[in-house]
Amino acid sequence: MGPSCHFHETPLGMPRKKQVTMISTKRIAQLAKKWQRMAALQRKRLTWRTAAKEVDKCCTSVASKGHCTVYTADGARFEVPLACLGTTVFAELLQMSKEEFGFTGGDGRITLPCDAMVMEYALCLLRRGASVELEKAFLSTMAMSCHSANHMAPYVAACC
Repeated sequence: MGPSCHFHETPLGMPRKKQVTMISTKRIAQLAKKWQRMAALQRKRLTWRTAAKEVDKCCTSVASKGHCTVYTADGARFEVPLACLGTTVFAELLQMSKEEFGFTGGDGRITLPCDAMVMEYALCLLRRGASVELEKAFLSTMAMSCHSANHMAPYVAACC
């Protein structure tokens, strides 16, 4: 609410601007406090909504229908189609997980002993219907080092 302007009719019917009245300092202080409270409430509301969205995004414990949730060693979350779990690649990944983490780790999650890049490549192989030879090459590379993304770099470009 800025300065208020009052109009009065002149004898000719033309509106004439009356002198601007000033708002008292007390009223300015009241408005300032009100705006500060509103701004603080808005910030709190936005912060809570953002935090809730982040929690929903990262902590959904239920996988989509027909999928199983697995995590990589670097914490990335993947939803793997149930049909893929019976493949040689995932059987080997799950066996490695069992040997390293006791299958479900300490927090109840199935954690695979590889990073997200390796997992993306494994899913890419299965989506593309890779040959048995390519799957064997992938598994032998994983046996050497599942934790290093450098070993997988040449293969990722070929798949995706």
